[in-house]
Amino acid sequence: MDFLGLKTLTLIKDAVKIVKERHGIELDPDHFPIDDEKTYALFQRGETVGIFQYESPGMQKYMRELKPTVFADLIAMNALYRPGPLEYIPSFIQRKHGLEPITYDLDDMKEYLEETYGITVYQEQVMLLSQKLADFTKGEADVLRKAMGKKQKDVLDKMKPKFVEQAAAKGHDAKKLEKIWKDWEAFASYAFNKSHSTCYAWIAYQTAYLKAHYPAEYMASVLSNNMNDIATVTFFMEECKRMGIQVLGPDVNESKNGFTVNKEGQIRFGLAAIKGAGNAAVDHIIENREAKGPYASIFEFCKRVNGKALNKKTLEALAQAGAFDCFKEHHRRQYLEAPDGDVTLLEKATKYAQRIQQEEMSAQVSLFGGEEQIFRCPPSHRWNRSASCSS
Repeated sequence: MDFLGLKTLTLIKDAVKIVKERHGIELDPDHFPIDDEKTYALFQRGETVGIFQYESPGMQKYMRELKPTVFADLIAMNALYRPGPLEYIPSFIQRKHGLEPITYDLDDMKEYLEETYGITVYQEQVMLLSQKLADFTKGEADVLRKAMGKKQKDVLDKMKPKFVEQAAAKGHDAKKLEKIWKDWEAFASYAFNKSHSTCYAWIAYQTAYLKAHYPAEYMASVLSNNMNDIATVTFFMEECKRMGIQVLGPDVNESKNGFTVNKEGQIRFGLAAIKGAGNAAVDHIIENREAKGPYASIFEFCKRVNGKALNKKTLEALAQAGAFDCFKEHHRRQYLEAPDGDVTLLEKATKYAQRIQQEEMSAQVSLFGGEEQIFRCPPSHRWNRSASCSS
C-alpha cells in the first residue's frame, strides 16, 4: 500500500473547526453535496487560489474556459493538466461546449468515453474498452493497464495481435482497431488512473466548497497552515484582499496561535506567526487571557504574564508586529525607542512588573513570618479550638 500524506487534509479539518467556533455549525466534508452551484461557480470564475490541485494560473485559465458543471469535469481536468495530456484540454473544452463534434472511432466506445467527450483520459477506460471490444478478461485488461503505465513495449506488442484479432471477430473494422491501438500506445506515455484523480478532485471540491460558503474561515485556515513561510502568507493575504476580507494584525487581546476569524468576519493574525514570538510565550499569553480576561495595558500585561515565558526579545517582537496596538494610550514607536536617553516603554513595563512581583513575594514572607516560622504549635498541645499557638 502507498499512503500519501496531505497537508490539505489538516487545512480542511482546521477550517471546519473555525466554522464551528464562529457559527456553531458541525460540518462533515465527506457529506458535502456534490452538485453545489456555489462551488461550481467558484471554479467557473477561476477563483481557485488556495484550492488543492487547481490553484496554478494555467489551471485557473482552463477553469474559466471549461466552466465545469459536474464533478466528472473536475476529475478529467485533474488528470489532463499534466505534461502530455495537456494538449487535449482545448479539445476537451470545445467538445463540452458543443463547439467541436464529439466523435468515437467505434460506436461501442461511447459508453465509456461519453463522460470525457470522446477523449480517452483514464487507464480504466482502456481496461473497460479492451474487455468490451475484444473480450479481454479482467486479468488481461489489468496486464494491459500495467504495460501502459510502465511503458512495457514488448508486452504491448504481444497483446496487440490478440486485441485486433478478437475485436475483428466481433465485427469491428480492422483499420479502426489499428488506429485505436496506436492511440492507446501514445496514451501510455501519460496514462492516469481515474481512481487517483477522483480522490484528488474530491479533496479539491471540499476545499472549494469551504472557500465558496465560508471564505473567511477557509482563508484563515489556509494562512495558519502556511504561516512558517512569510512569502506564502503574503500571497494568500493578497487573495484575502481580492476577496474583500480584511486581515487584521496580531493583537494580544484577540489573537490565538493561528489565524482566526473575529465576530465582524475579519481575519486576525495569529501570534505564533510572529517571528521571534516563541510557542511557550504565545501559549502563556492566550491561557492567561482566557482565564482572567483581556489585558488592560502594557503594564498589566507584563505584570500578568510570567517573566520566564516572556523575555525581552519576545516583547520586542510582539511590539514590532503591532500586537500591543490595542493599548490606545501608547503608539508602537514608544515601546521600542527611549527619548532623551530614557528607558523604553517596554523596559519600564518590565521593571514595573518585576517590582510588583517582588512586593507580592515580600508581603507573603512578612505575612507568614519567614520560611522557618509558619504558625508552629508546640507538640504538647492538641490541634483544637482551645489550643494556643505561637508564631
